[in-house]
Amino acid sequence: MSTDHTAAVNSGSGPRRPNSRFLLSHPAHLLSLGFGTGLSAFAPGTVGTLFGWASYLVLNLYLTVTGWGVLIAASIIGGIWICAYTARKLGTPDPSPVVWDEIVAFWIVLLLITPASFVGQLVAFVLFRFFDAVKPPPIRYFDRTVKGGLGIMLDDLVAAFCTLLVIALWRSI
Repeated sequence: MSTDHTAAVNSGSGPRRPNSRFLLSHPAHLLSLGFGTGLSAFAPGTVGTLFGWASYLVLNLYLTVTGWGVLIAASIIGGIWICAYTARKLGTPDPSPVVWDEIVAFWIVLLLITPASFVGQLVAFVLFRFFDAVKPPPIRYFDRTVKGGLGIMLDDLVAAFCTLLVIALWRSI
């Protein structure tokens, strides 16, 4: 075992638990663990999604829709690799500290509902977290059948789609 990952190992031979040393040991870990938000001891997916929301608000000051499209496409394609790499190093197929999938999926939601009030964004956040945590069909199907980095990314992209579908139906009433 390499020394840069030794501090991330629990006692025993089970999956590794990442820490700040592991986070900084490789750029893929820094991204996949959401710049440290995935290290949260409480609800890392929620904390990662909150980071996605905050980073969207900041990046949206500088990016056009085209810029967002390029960033999101690169983040999905790159995310497949970085999430798989970190999951492999942690020794588990879909580790909860990996939150890059939540960040990118929530960027998509926010991009497609903007302009939206704070309340509208909050509703989108709650819906997305519901779909990501509960994983109702069809999300559950993708979560259980598609493995590796693609599976890590895909179930959150489907959760984003479901979130957007509910918002679209809500707006059409």
